[in-house]
Amino acid sequence: MICPFCTHDDSRVVDSRPVEDGTQIRRRRECPQCGERFSTQEVALLNIIKRSGATEPFAREKVLVGVRKACQGRPVGDDDLVLLAQRVEETLRRTGKAEIEAQEVGLAILAPLRELDEVAYLRFASIYRNFKSLEDFEGEIALLRAVPSSLNSSAVNEKSDAPSSRTNQPATSNR
Repeated sequence: MICPFCTHDDSRVVDSRPVEDGTQIRRRRECPQCGERFSTQEVALLNIIKRSGATEPFAREKVLVGVRKACQGRPVGDDDLVLLAQRVEETLRRTGKAEIEAQEVGLAILAPLRELDEVAYLRFASIYRNFKSLEDFEGEIALLRAVPSSLNSSAVNEKSDAPSSRTNQPATSNR
């Protein structure tokens, strides 16, 4: 590392600490030439390979924007979405790859989104998987029913244990 004070081409690491959520390392350095100390931050790069072949740095904000659209009008808070985006990034970083296909990002979003809200999951999946017909939706709904997510299956069990005050009435719409 080049010293910003005297431009000597070497420095010694005095201290290292993780920054933020562990995706960065802050290093305190000392120049052996002039004795000045300075700090650097190292970030492990995670690049996304888009369908066009172009690459761009991973951005949690892009995950948030896509998931926020899917969750529009759903009872999902911003904190939940931020945690989901963080979870997606952690999943992608655990692969150990510096470059990841955009397709893998979408796959990494699907599982946590399904646990968060199945309707939002269905919306996101319909765009991500390019549903073209009602049969595509029906097939995905059948899968949702066949394999309930861990979060929603525990909620279903809690509801089934509680006494029900509802009778079988047809659903009404506020449209």
